[in-house]
Formats: sequence, C-alpha cells, structure tokens
Amino acid sequence: MTPELTALTLAALLQVVQFVLMAVPANLELGPAKTASPRDRDRLGGDVEDLLSKRTARLYRALDNHFEGLILFTIACVVVTVAEKSGTLTATCAYIYLIARIAYVPAYAFGLSPWRSYIWFVGFGATTVMLIAALL
Repeated sequence: MTPELTALTLAALLQVVQFVLMAVPANLELGPAKTASPRDRDRLGGDVEDLLSKRTARLYRALDNHFEGLILFTIACVVVTVAEKSGTLTATCAYIYLIARIAYVPAYAFGLSPWRSYIWFVGFGATTVMLIAALL
C-alpha cells in the first residue's frame, strides 16, 4: 500500500474515533429516545446540534467537517496512487493532512480560534498540493 493510502486509511479510522467522541456524549446528553429517533426538528424542538452542549456540538461540527475534507483527500490519494505519482512530496502531504486533522479535533472541541482555522488550512493546503503533484 502506498503511504498516501495508508494515511487515508488512518484518516478514515480517525473519522471512527471522532464519531465515538461525539456520539457518546450526545447520547448521554440527549438520551437514546432522541438520538435514535428520525430527528425531525418539530419532534426534537430544533436540530440535534442545537440541543447539545457547546463542546459536543463542536465535536458534531468537527465530524461533519472531516467528512467534507475526507472527500477531497480521498480523491487526492486515489489519483496520486492510480497515476503512480506517489513520492516523498505526496507522502509528506498525506501525513501532514492526517496530523492536521488529528490536531483539528481538540482545536475545534476547545474553541481554539483562530488556530482551528489555521490547522484546517494546513490540511486543505496539503491536499491541494497532492492534487497538483498528481497533474505534474
């Protein structure tokens, strides 16, 4: 497996960890009757995120953000691998993305602004470099 695909696999496992970090407190705060429901706004009295504590809501948003970032990162990893453009630069960028995503979770959970945005941008930049490298 290429280093990029290894980083992608680890990023997917990070997504699992993020889900647990969000789901456990969400279930404790709201109870399974709400979290296992169809989550209709009128039945809950708002969006699920609106009912969560500040930190759990941040973990909820961080999880969503990783789903969004993971799409582009997955494309980058697959393109680099299929095009046989894997190298030191792309491998380094893949691990920079992974480290940035790991750092992003506590930065978001603890409301570290503007650092959370800077950390996000590092991961986004690393992914962008991988995509450009695949074209060269």
